[in-house]
Amino acid sequence: MSLTESRPQQGCPARGRPRSEAVERAIIEGVMKLIEDGAPLADLSIERIARTAGVGKATIYRRWSNKEDLFVDVMRAAEPEDPELPGTSLRDDLVVLLESLRQRGLASRSSALLRNVHGQMKSSPRIWAAYHATVIAPRRRLGVDLLRRGQLNGELRQDVDVDLMNDILVGPMLVRSVLRPDAALEEGLAEQIVDTVLKGLRPVSS
Repeated sequence: MSLTESRPQQGCPARGRPRSEAVERAIIEGVMKLIEDGAPLADLSIERIARTAGVGKATIYRRWSNKEDLFVDVMRAAEPEDPELPGTSLRDDLVVLLESLRQRGLASRSSALLRNVHGQMKSSPRIWAAYHATVIAPRRRLGVDLLRRGQLNGELRQDVDVDLMNDILVGPMLVRSVLRPDAALEEGLAEQIVDTVLKGLRPVSS
């Protein structure tokens, strides 16, 4: 979702109302408030969201074609931003990528909003599919692309299955974040995972 306000071209009459970043923020925060108050996603109608945000239903439909798209943007707004990778080495980039997952895990533990929505999305296949396509899949592609780049520049063995390798790297962080909510997400965990895995997958010099 772009929060950039559109502007009419010079010399052309403006058509309709310009997009407002403040209005879009009010709508997203309205959904967040309803969820934090305990409202299930399935019960959130566009009418109720509009009333909470103080806008008309048409204002919402001009920005999102359906509730699923709106809910995905709400989830994106609630999560930490995607990391900026240093690009210095495969190891450094993977550490930053896994550290962002650790931070998301900590945020999910402390945020009632993230906990509630993640739990409810599983029972709403359309919302989960939209979230997976726009949030999870791009992050997975980023990890796989990093590993492929590592193979090309000699930092990773050529015979490594990069899809499997990505799962091996991400898996421990997800297990501790989702399946073991009592497990520690201590500082340095990202480095420990990356260094442990890469130790056995670097090319062996002849």
